[in-house]
Amino acid sequence: MMPHPSTDLFVVGGGPAGLAAALAARRLGLDVTVADCSQPPVDKACGEGIMPDGVRAARALGLELEDAGPRPFAGIRFAEGTESAAARFPTGRGFGLRRTALHQFLVDHAHQAGVRLLWGARVTSLVNAGAWVDDRLVRARWIAGADGGNSAVRRWAGLDASRRDSRRYGFRRHYRIAPWSEFMEIHWADGCQIYVTPVSDGEVCVVAISRDPRLRLDGALARFPQLRCRLEAAAAASSERGGVSCTRRLKRVWRANVALVGDASGSVDAVTGEGLCLLFQQAAALAGALAREDLSAYQAAHGRLGRRPEWMGDLMLMLDRFPALRRRTIQAMARDPRLFARMLAMHVGELSPFGCVANGLSLGWEMLV
Repeated sequence: MMPHPSTDLFVVGGGPAGLAAALAARRLGLDVTVADCSQPPVDKACGEGIMPDGVRAARALGLELEDAGPRPFAGIRFAEGTESAAARFPTGRGFGLRRTALHQFLVDHAHQAGVRLLWGARVTSLVNAGAWVDDRLVRARWIAGADGGNSAVRRWAGLDASRRDSRRYGFRRHYRIAPWSEFMEIHWADGCQIYVTPVSDGEVCVVAISRDPRLRLDGALARFPQLRCRLEAAAAASSERGGVSCTRRLKRVWRANVALVGDASGSVDAVTGEGLCLLFQQAAALAGALAREDLSAYQAAHGRLGRRPEWMGDLMLMLDRFPALRRRTIQAMARDPRLFARMLAMHVGELSPFGCVANGLSLGWEMLV
């Protein structure tokens, strides 16, 4: 499909972030073109869980994720050894959804909304007037870089400078087994975690994540005998797929007429489960800034949106680094489930700052006694 000669917004990258940005801009009346060198649906190694705040953020863009056929889950369960703690979300439900199903759902919505989709198109450079796609210039008033953690747009625009950049490594596989819990589960061990997300009535997504790029899923499962025993009779529904989980905060996410969205604009660790929520929220904020013709407003909104997930990510990674603290935390939450419930409410943005402080003090006291 040949590029159109001009557009209001040219989006580099047709993954969830790029398609969400395109849909948000179309809702405000902009002409939008998306270019990606792949063909949909595109897969990616991820935990495939969407928290309730992510479901709400998608709905604000006109996306009813229930229509994509997800498997709901009621809350989160932490487990380590014989100890476990679980809590339900204060409102709403989370969704487990295969990445390919989510991507196709977004592609279909973008097509219906009138977004111009250029699949198999390679963007080779940016210029003041737009972007070169294969051998043709597409003129654009605005450019959005949604081309992932290794963003070429970020490099071309001179936006690579970061305040923080750390990495962990994840490996994912699906298993044909009925979900055994109404919760999304995080199993903890020294040096790694395993996430189990129900994605259908007969399938779960299992992800191992650690700081060791050599620790594959089978090796990680050896540290979780109960989980390994549950899965050993289940057939694999997909091959193992790996990816990098970054905690990255950029100094700037825009310059001139170029803005970054999704992982191209920075990211939080996968332990938060907030990646999709953030990209939906960023898409809405970017569209609003474009409508006002003020990308500095997007910079401010981007920083504000990232504060809570970054803080929660730091808290969760502290539990990863300090095993004794983690075990005492899980024991305290198991003894008093209200502590975990309030922590979960804080995680999905439904607890006030005062409530966050009060919960922290309660948790600290429970751990002391």
